[in-house]
Amino acid sequence: MCLAVPGRVLEIEERDATRMAKVDFGGVVKDVCLEYVPDMKVGDYAIVHVGFALQQLDEESARQTLELFENLGVLEEEFGDAWGRAARDAGAERPAGTGLPPLKGAEKEARS
Repeated sequence: MCLAVPGRVLEIEERDATRMAKVDFGGVVKDVCLEYVPDMKVGDYAIVHVGFALQQLDEESARQTLELFENLGVLEEEFGDAWGRAARDAGAERPAGTGLPPLKGAEKEARS
């Protein structure tokens, strides 16, 4: 599935005459093109689809959408489980309050 996901702009730069940003999607940071929304500023939220910011969004709507997507499990499908991967790489359990529970038994072996 390919979603338009809200994210928060962390930094903006000009790259090869293209306005680009580092955007945080609830812990996953990706490069995003800002050419379609030239008024975006650091700290703003945008709806992003396949690497392009399409529309500016208010913070509350972004948070509600991210929470809904996480509850439905579509963020892991879209981005993978960055928190879980980081915890596994560190040899630790998934931090409390970061979404999906840690993998157990057969699930852990299947994803290793």
